Amino acid sequence: MTPLDREQLTAKLAELEVEHRDLDDVILSVTQRGDFDQLKLSRLKRRKLALKDQITNLRNSLIPDIIA
Repeated sequence: MTPLDREQLTAKLAELEVEHRDLDDVILSVTQRGDFDQLKLSRLKRRKLALKDQITNLRNSLIPDIIA
């Protein structure tokens, strides 16, 4: 992996982490309203889970393979 690739992956990781945190805020505000749309909430939670998976994959790709 070149330093440029590593830098791009790190930037993408930071972007995804911000979006993941923002979704926390959105989900909280949606659930605090009494008349929230269950379908919308479900979609937000699925998006948040997908982001978590992407974040995990990126973190794993940034960690060098070490043979134990």
